[in-house]
Amino acid sequence: MKTEILKLLKSSQDYISGQELCERLGVSRTAIWKVINQLKEEGYEIEAVRNRGYRLKAAADVITEAELSSQIRGQWAGRTLVCYEETDSTNDRAKRLAEEGCPHGTLVVADCQKAGKGRRGRSWESPRGTSVYMSLVLRPEILPSAASMVTLVAAMAVAEGIEKAAGLSAVIKWPNDVVVNGRKICGILTEMSAEMDCIHYVVVGIGINVGQKEFAGEISKTATSVLIEKGSLVPRSLIVAAVMESFEKYYSLYEKAGDLSLIMDEYNSILANNGKEVRVLASSGDYTGISLGIEKDGELLVKTEDGKVQKVLSGEVSVRGIYGYV
Repeated sequence: MKTEILKLLKSSQDYISGQELCERLGVSRTAIWKVINQLKEEGYEIEAVRNRGYRLKAAADVITEAELSSQIRGQWAGRTLVCYEETDSTNDRAKRLAEEGCPHGTLVVADCQKAGKGRRGRSWESPRGTSVYMSLVLRPEILPSAASMVTLVAAMAVAEGIEKAAGLSAVIKWPNDVVVNGRKICGILTEMSAEMDCIHYVVVGIGINVGQKEFAGEISKTATSVLIEKGSLVPRSLIVAAVMESFEKYYSLYEKAGDLSLIMDEYNSILANNGKEVRVLASSGDYTGISLGIEKDGELLVKTEDGKVQKVLSGEVSVRGIYGYV
C-alpha cells in the first residue's frame, strides 16, 4: 500500500484527498494516515491540509522498496525487488537468492554494504546514504563464454541512465567502469554460476557514486560522484530506475543478436579511449597501442606499434590511459 500511495502522490499535480486514497486503495482513513506518517518519518515532505488532502512537496532520497517500486517502470528488470538497509554485499545476497530460484530480473539494492566487492577481490567502499549499490539477477540462455558481454551491456545502461536521471554526459572505460569528466563514477562486477555448456545465473553488481562531496586519499584523483559533477543531489531511486530501464533496452538487443553487434557502434561512440593510446596491463607483459574499439564479442581491439591488432579479453587484463586512469 505504501508504494501505491507514493505513486499517487507523485503523479498528482495537486492535493489528493484522504477519501480518494481510501476509495482507490480500499482501505480506511486510519490506514492512510499511518502510511502518510511512516513516509514523513522516512524523510518525505508531505503537506496535509484540512478539506483538501495530501500533497507531496519533496521526495526523500531513500532506498526502500516503496520508493524504488514507485519509480521503476520497466517490464522485468527490478520488478522483483529486495531491499536492505544494510547487507554484506548485494552481489552475495543476489547469488544466494539466485541459488534459491529467484526469477530473472530480480534486483537487490542496499543503502549500505559492509563487504562491498570490486573486481579481482578488491573491496568497494559502501557508506550509508551516499550511493547506489545494486545487483541484478539474470538467467540468460547463452554459453558461459559469452557472459562477459553482459558487463558491457550494463556499462551502456549505466552511462545512459546517469545521463537521463542526472543530465551528466558519461563514457565507458572498457570494460567495467563508467566515467564522467575523466573520473570514475561507477564500477561493475559480473559473477556467474555455470557448467561447461550452460549458465545457471549471472549477477551484475553495479555501484554508482551519487552523494559523496569528496573522496579521501589516492581515490580522490580518480573518483567522482553525481553531486560533485552536477552540483546538486539527484535521488538515488531515479538513477536506479533509469539504469534498469536502459538495461532492459540494451539487454534485449544483446539477446536478439546473441552478441553485441546491434549495440557495438553505440558502445564505441562512448568508449573513453577509442582511437587513443592505451597501456594494456597483461600477465604476459605490458604493452601500448591504439584502442580501435570493441568487436561484437566484446573484446577490445588494440593496434600495437608493429601494426598488429591484439584482441584483449576483459577477464585477463586491465587497460589504462597512457597518462593516467583514463
